[in-house]
Amino acid sequence: MFLRSDHGLDQAGGTATLSFGRAAFVPATPSTLDRLRASIARIDWAPDLGSQIGSADWWRGAATCTALIATTCLLSPGFDRPVIGDVPPALSGSEWDEARAQSIAPLAWGAATGRHMAANDMVAPLAERPERPIQDVVLTFGQGDSFARALERAGVSKADAGDAAQLVSGAITLDDIRPGTRIDMTLGRRPDRTVARPLEKLAFRAKFDLKVLLNRNGDTLALTRQAIAVDHTPLRIQGLVGSSLYRSARAAGAPAKAVEAYIKAIASRISIGRDVGSADTFDFVLKQARAATGEVQLGELMYAGLDQGRKKVQLVKWGAEGREQWFEANGVGERRGTMGMPVAGRLTSGFGIRIHPILRTARMHKGLDIAAAYGSPIYAAMDGIVALAGRNGGYGNFVKLMHGGGMATGYGHMSRIAVRPGTRVARGQVIGYVGSTGMSTGPHLHYELWKNGVAINPRSVSFTTMAQLSGATLKAFKARVAALLAVRPGGR
Repeated sequence: MFLRSDHGLDQAGGTATLSFGRAAFVPATPSTLDRLRASIARIDWAPDLGSQIGSADWWRGAATCTALIATTCLLSPGFDRPVIGDVPPALSGSEWDEARAQSIAPLAWGAATGRHMAANDMVAPLAERPERPIQDVVLTFGQGDSFARALERAGVSKADAGDAAQLVSGAITLDDIRPGTRIDMTLGRRPDRTVARPLEKLAFRAKFDLKVLLNRNGDTLALTRQAIAVDHTPLRIQGLVGSSLYRSARAAGAPAKAVEAYIKAIASRISIGRDVGSADTFDFVLKQARAATGEVQLGELMYAGLDQGRKKVQLVKWGAEGREQWFEANGVGERRGTMGMPVAGRLTSGFGIRIHPILRTARMHKGLDIAAAYGSPIYAAMDGIVALAGRNGGYGNFVKLMHGGGMATGYGHMSRIAVRPGTRVARGQVIGYVGSTGMSTGPHLHYELWKNGVAINPRSVSFTTMAQLSGATLKAFKARVAALLAVRPGGR
């Protein structure tokens, strides 16, 4: 450690003196060879040839690459000269025969080792290779395949394939057999090679709760239905929101579609980006079917909860099949007709005059900018018809929806569009995905709302209608809520 006074930096009068007993440090002058080595070390001999094309560094890298290729070609033995990879055996002639007779050879070499007996008059050559008496076949049902045609392709006779298809159609609609279904079959002995083998056994999983078996009984096939016990106890998943609600829920085991449905349901009550904190607890209840054979199928979301400590959001899906809607635990229905936010994200720019982030001029911002992760789904704010879906100047990939009553909405800067012009969309339907096309500085959604052709603030519009359950319906709903809340998290 040195003091400033040791080098005379703070001496009076501005003169620099050294203390007695200390020698001044004089750096050594590098030699020419050292300077050359340092210069070579600073050169990047292998730069990225995909960038700065045409620069001096690029040409030096191209020259290095060319020199390496030329050196490799010069040092190679040539393409017409084989490289010996096998060493001839040291033994040959009678010595090799004697050593080979005492060794053990693999079947691939014929296993011609040990003592052998010559063929005598009792040996009769086979006219043809004998067949196996039975043959086990595993068939995978393909996309768009026909059940009978698939059996024929696996070696079943046309008559047996038709009989099997007719029997199976009595237990399940053949069109309902899912692609990828595994069909195990046993084919019996045939009289000669010119005919197909008869179908002896057939078994496959027709439904999640049904296995179908076919067995030959004399000259006919008989079908047996084997029911599979299924437990329909729902699955409950809980966890902390953390840095990302979507990622935390997926890591906890919730399917992607269930997480999307959960976010849409919760977003109808609170703002996902503003009101949800990392210490909050999410709560899912999903339909679940567990077969006795171990398979599990997860269904749709039944309950969506969010515990924020000071308050709880509890939503339960209720209603006739195909017309369900989310109700709060007290029986109040969702806000049908409300123009919700089209994407789960963070508001970065509001409606009104602002300095354009690219043009750097004061301009009217006719919508809302909502920052979200690249590729996040964008939902229709209301029911409507797609009036425009394609490129639209600075908006990039743009979708415009007409909602009737003079209302229209626009969605810009998409990375990908998921609808076509003229199609009808429902509120909450995915119409595209967040991107940064057009005049954009990052992934976000530009969301506009028009009333009779004039842009208005989307946050100023609210159409709220409520549904309230009562009487016997409310009583049944309360019982449903209690049953869902009684499910143990992660229980089996």
